[in-house]
Amino acid sequence: MEHTAQMLSSKSEVLIEKENKYGAHNYHPLPVVLEKGEGVFVWDVDGKKYFDFLSAYSAVNQGHCHPKIVGAMVEQAQKLTLTSRAFYNDQLGVYEEYITKYFGFDKVLPMNTGAEAVETALKLCRKWSYEVKGIPENQAQVIVCEGNFHGRTTTIISFSNDESARKSFGPFTEGFIKIPYDDIEALENVLKSSANIAGFLVEPIQGEAGVYVPSEGYLAKAKALCEAHNVLFIADEVQTGIARTGKLLAVHHENVQPDILILGKAISGGVYPVSAVLANNEIMDVIKPGQHGSTFGGNPIAAAVAIAALEVVRDENLSENAQKLGLILRKGLNEIAQRNPLIELVRGKGLLNAIVINCGEDSDLAWDICLRFRDYGLLAKPTHGNKIRFAPPLVITETQIQECLAIIEKALNDFK
Repeated sequence: MEHTAQMLSSKSEVLIEKENKYGAHNYHPLPVVLEKGEGVFVWDVDGKKYFDFLSAYSAVNQGHCHPKIVGAMVEQAQKLTLTSRAFYNDQLGVYEEYITKYFGFDKVLPMNTGAEAVETALKLCRKWSYEVKGIPENQAQVIVCEGNFHGRTTTIISFSNDESARKSFGPFTEGFIKIPYDDIEALENVLKSSANIAGFLVEPIQGEAGVYVPSEGYLAKAKALCEAHNVLFIADEVQTGIARTGKLLAVHHENVQPDILILGKAISGGVYPVSAVLANNEIMDVIKPGQHGSTFGGNPIAAAVAIAALEVVRDENLSENAQKLGLILRKGLNEIAQRNPLIELVRGKGLLNAIVINCGEDSDLAWDICLRFRDYGLLAKPTHGNKIRFAPPLVITETQIQECLAIIEKALNDFK
């Protein structure tokens, strides 16, 4: 089938060139320049409309520019934006009560970005291990999984497998043990081998790795092992949380309550940087004044925005919508895979899904397919070479899912 690729307008080219000239080259964006978003749609600078099938890496679960969330931000921004934590403000305590009751924890430590929240959780875990568990100072170890993605700070990339994220950024932080993901035996062996294990940090689904969903029962067994060895189970739900996988949290699929919960991205509906670390008093109370903080963490805008964003998730039944439409999307993708051998595998949970393209990780095929999706009005992006993530806003409808499946099949057929 012949197809002429979408040509970039001169306006788009100028804006892309500005980024290339004046911005650091730490991203390789799909060549489309967006200026507007509403619900499941975004528009480029030339007015072309697209389905957003990335949702800003699951930050925009509630849909682009949700009026309730934007309204809360604007209203608060006109009254008070920042006090720092040197003073109390009238929004933070209200938010702290709301989010702790929402997720079932005693306390929250508010931060801004996902990586900050992961760093906070690691510091909290280590401090607990010394002051409560009794591990000798500076001897604590945290178990992590191969293929993980928890952020980009020096400590976090210290336990990454991604060499492009690590090369020339050393020396690295010690104190981490890597085990294979979805391997209970490996976890048990490490827990038995050392009395100095403080925590187990895990993504309930490895999103950046290509939406790698672990075996059923893995999370519940891992939590039970952690409890048996007095080790903290730390769930990184920055991408998988806030209804994305069909439950409020991905760990809820196995009725797991983490010892430490890490949230970010969609906790603000994508309109403002907000992250949070939640834990019960026995853990959180090891943090004393002056030992950790952030100028912007817990600011009034973040507090107001996060309450509105979480209310939208509950009021609009977004968990249920993600569960229902995820099944429909995967069914449709599997049917396309039966007709088109380019799809090697479909995997996912709720509306966090991926297709694995039948090519090597070094191939440009998945990138070229995403360019074709763009040409036909759908935006997605490859991860790890040959995997394409499909994560639309959770406000999408069944009719829109069917429209998107038609676009996906049409584009894939161009590469048969």
